[in-house]
Amino acid sequence: MEQGKGVARPHGGKLVNRITTKNSSGAYSISVNADLASDIENIADGIFSPLEGFLLQQDFEAVVSKGRLTNGIPWTVPIVLDVDKQTATKMKDVRDVSLKNPQGEDFAILHVEDVYTFDKNMTAKGVYGTTDPTHPGVAKTMSMQDFLVGGKIDYIKRPFELPIRKYRKTPIETRSSFEKSGWKTIVAFQTRNVPHVAHEMLQKASLNTHDGLFVNPLIGKKKSGDFTDEVIVSAYETLIKYYYPQNRCLLATLHTEMRYAGPKEAIHHAIMRKNFGCTHIIIGRDHAGVGTFYDPFASQKIFDEYSDLEIEPVFYPAFFYCKKCLSFASEKNCPHGPEHQEQLSGTKLRTMILDKQSPSEYMIRPEVSKIIMSWDKPFVE
Repeated sequence: MEQGKGVARPHGGKLVNRITTKNSSGAYSISVNADLASDIENIADGIFSPLEGFLLQQDFEAVVSKGRLTNGIPWTVPIVLDVDKQTATKMKDVRDVSLKNPQGEDFAILHVEDVYTFDKNMTAKGVYGTTDPTHPGVAKTMSMQDFLVGGKIDYIKRPFELPIRKYRKTPIETRSSFEKSGWKTIVAFQTRNVPHVAHEMLQKASLNTHDGLFVNPLIGKKKSGDFTDEVIVSAYETLIKYYYPQNRCLLATLHTEMRYAGPKEAIHHAIMRKNFGCTHIIIGRDHAGVGTFYDPFASQKIFDEYSDLEIEPVFYPAFFYCKKCLSFASEKNCPHGPEHQEQLSGTKLRTMILDKQSPSEYMIRPEVSKIIMSWDKPFVE
C-alpha cells in the first residue's frame, strides 16, 4: 500500500485510464451487448487495472492455466471479446475497430493486436473448475463464438445516465472520497443480494476494526432467481439510511456481470476493490459460488495462493440469531444448539418473499423488508 495515503496501491502499480476525446475512426465496426459494454467502460476507468483492453492470446492462456498474466500479476477471470469466423477474418486486416453499444452508438475504439482461437473446455475447466454445462459460467463459455480478439481500447462516449447508474463511481472518485474522509483502512463488501441481517453483522463487525465500509453491489447480468438490480440498490439505500453511520459507509455500484466462478471470482472481486482503493475485502462462505460446484470455503482458501495480492481478505463465520443469548452470534461465540438458532439464509429469505411471507426482524430489517415486498417482481426471471 502507498505509505501515507491509506488507500491501496492500484493493481499492477498504476491506475489505467483509457478515456479519450478522439472521434471514432475505426474502418470497421461491430456491436457489443450491454454487459460487455459495461466491462469496456470498466477497463477505461481502471476498475480492471492493469488491463488496457481485451487479453492477447498469451495472457489469456496464462490466466486460464495459472490465474496470472504472463508478467506474473494475479488475474483470474478472462476479459475477452469473442467473434465469429467471418468477423475474425475481417479484423485481421484492420487496425482499429469501432465498437457500438446496444443503442447503436459508437462508444469505443478497439486497436486490434491479436486474433486467435481458444479451447472452450480448457477455458471452462481453468476458470470455473468444471465443464458441467449446468454451471452458468460454463454454459456461457460453450456458447461463445470461436475466435477472440485482443487489443487496447479507447473509450469515447459514456452511456445514457439511467437511474440504476446513479451510484456508479470510478476508482478516481472512490479514492478521492476515501482520502477526504481520512480513511486509512477500507473494507469492501461485494454482494449480488439484498442485505439480510447476517450481512449487516459482517459489515458492522468490520466497521469495529476498519475506518470505512465500501458497500459495492454488483449490477449486471445474473442468473434466474437472483434479486434484480433495482431491488438490491433500493434495499441498501434503505439499510444504510436507517442503520449505518453516514460518515463511515460509502455505497457505490459495480457494473459487471456475475460469472459464478467461485474462488477465481473471489480473487477477481478483490482485485477490482483494490483498484477502487480498498485495503480489505470481506470474503464470505461460498463467495461467488453457485449450486454445489465449490467447497463452501474454497473462495477463502484460494487467497493462500495469492500472497502478493496486496488487499487483505477478511473471513467471518456464519451469523445467526440465538434466542437463548438474545443476540446475533456465530458458532465461535455461542454454545447453544440449532433449536435456539434463527438462521439467516439467503435461500430461506427468497422462499419467504416468493410465498409473500414477511421475513422476521431477526432475518431482515423491517424497513428493508417493506421495500422488497413492495416490488411485484423482485427476482430475475
